[in-house]
Amino acid sequence: MIRIALVLGDITEQDVDAVVTAANASLLGGGGVDGAVHRRGGPAIFEACQELIASTYGPGGLPTGEAVATTAGALPARWVIHTVGPVHGEDEDGVALLAACHRASLRVADELGAGTIAFPAVSTGSHGWPLDEAAAIAIRTVVDAETALTEARFVLFDEDTYAAYAAALAGTAH
Repeated sequence: MIRIALVLGDITEQDVDAVVTAANASLLGGGGVDGAVHRRGGPAIFEACQELIASTYGPGGLPTGEAVATTAGALPARWVIHTVGPVHGEDEDGVALLAACHRASLRVADELGAGTIAFPAVSTGSHGWPLDEAAAIAIRTVVDAETALTEARFVLFDEDTYAAYAAALAGTAH
C-alpha cells in the first residue's frame, strides 16, 4: 500500500524520484508550479517538452487528464511528470479528468520504475478548483490506486492548501 505524506513547502526542493507538475497543454512552462519547475529545473526540461510536442503531441499539446515524463534537469528529482489538469467548471467531466491526472501520473511513475512521487495541488491555482474538492479527489484517487510506488507526497505551498489536504486524508480509511 502506498504511503501518503503531506508537506508544507516547495515542490522543486523535493528529493523524490518523480515530481508532478500541473502543466499547460503546450508543456512549455507558465506560471505557478509549472513555471517554478521549469525555472528551477533549467533548460533541459523545456527542451525535452519541446521535443515531446514536436514528436508526439503536435500543436494541440498534451490532452487534459493525461501525463508524460521528462528529465528533471537540475531538480533533485529524477523525472518531471507533466499533467494537464481541468479548469473548474469548463469540463462536464471535470471530476473524472482531475482524478485521471493523478492516475496517469502514477501510471507514468510506475512505468519509469519510480518509488516516490511528489504531487502539487493540481488545478487549484489558476484552474479554479475549490481546495476541499480538489484535495478529496486527489487523495481518494491516490489512496485507491494500484501502484508499485511506496510513497506519494503532496507538497502544498500554503497553510490553507495543506489544511484542505490534511482534512481529505483524515477522511480516508488510509
